[in-house]
Amino acid sequence: MPELPEVETIVADLRPHLVGRTITRCELAFPTIVRHPEPEEFIDAVVGMRIESVGRRGKYILIRFDNSILLVVHLGMTGQLRLVDAVTPLANHTHAVFFLDDGRQLRYRDPRRFGRLLLGTQEALLSSKKMPLLGPEPIDPEFAAGELYRRLRKRRTSLKAVLLDQGAIAGVGNIYADESLHRARLRPDRIAGTLSKKSAVRLHESLRESLRAAIANRGSSVDTYRDAWGEIGGQQEKLLVYGRAGEPCFTCGRPLSSIRIAGRTTVFCRRCQH
Repeated sequence: MPELPEVETIVADLRPHLVGRTITRCELAFPTIVRHPEPEEFIDAVVGMRIESVGRRGKYILIRFDNSILLVVHLGMTGQLRLVDAVTPLANHTHAVFFLDDGRQLRYRDPRRFGRLLLGTQEALLSSKKMPLLGPEPIDPEFAAGELYRRLRKRRTSLKAVLLDQGAIAGVGNIYADESLHRARLRPDRIAGTLSKKSAVRLHESLRESLRAAIANRGSSVDTYRDAWGEIGGQQEKLLVYGRAGEPCFTCGRPLSSIRIAGRTTVFCRRCQH
């Protein structure tokens, strides 16, 4: 599933090309990809809209129009949002096409159909629970180590489970939870509330370092992730533990272990993370 770095890369790619553009037409090949409002209402409402900004909140892409309405795109597991010329052949599993006033098209493709499109004001989407209430952004300068410590000390579940909880911290998924915990030398199954302030500071630093490095390398293409131009990222070549179960730890050489936490495969080093 695309996480914060992958979504941030797509948003940064699209922003200079979409801001100021107007949607002149919308086609839905798979209408139920629209979760709010009804597909027919979605099409009628989005046509004629001028794009004011393109941003991100957690794993959500937020395209804001000039009347404060948001087009929200959640990529799910296999979603891809690309900006292409009109002559580009339509790829299989392209479920939505937004025609722009400069002749280009913004296309949403999703083979497994776990993603979704939403349209409405932020307040309406939150109050109707079409969008969840998200925790703080981990790369936000205002997100301090003390805030992370306060959020962890209240929890009686594992560190990995807290990092995956979008209501606790927004945008982190399986890849960067494993990477951050390894950098911080903390076991993923440790109870979050037992962490000391010193360890919380270490996790705070490692979390931000992992995410920023992945953004700099345009995300991790470990499965189907592609950027707005259809290109793969580069961070998958630099991952320390994710997807490397049984392979030697880069630090100590011991084979990496794999367990299940919160329903997700979790890879870590039993010697370096304690």
